[in-house]
Amino acid sequence: MNKYRVFILTVSVSLLLDQWSKIYIDNNFELSQSKRVITNFFHLTYVRNPGAAFGILADNAIRLPFFIGVSCAATLGILWYVRRISREKHWQLFSLGLILSGALGNLIDRIRFGEVIDFLDVHWYNYHWPAFNVADSAICVGVTIMLICSWHEERQKKR
Repeated sequence: MNKYRVFILTVSVSLLLDQWSKIYIDNNFELSQSKRVITNFFHLTYVRNPGAAFGILADNAIRLPFFIGVSCAATLGILWYVRRISREKHWQLFSLGLILSGALGNLIDRIRFGEVIDFLDVHWYNYHWPAFNVADSAICVGVTIMLICSWHEERQKKR
């Protein structure tokens, strides 16, 4: 299988899911509105995050150009790495596709709104994790897969 198919399919599906979910939330929820999905564990809560993870740099005047620049640099770095990686490394291509789709999904929000739409609200009673979205999830899963692949490669080299 062509290595670019795995990568492009992953980016496309993940990015479409991210953008569709954000459009759904934006069109069907009022800002700060919350709907319980699982009592004391998971809600859909519409929030906007002008910063990065956990609201980092939310009040900084240079945040928007900074985040757009970082997203563009990450995109170029991922595309460069995809060109260099062998086609047998399907999991790494998949993980890079997830990371790129997450970066692009949040970049689209920053360009459109100046902030990111978040809505996945995981909590244990009153102890809440900061709300996040599909793009954030894709980045975290992609990085985790990449770390596992790297760890596995290092173990193979030592044998």
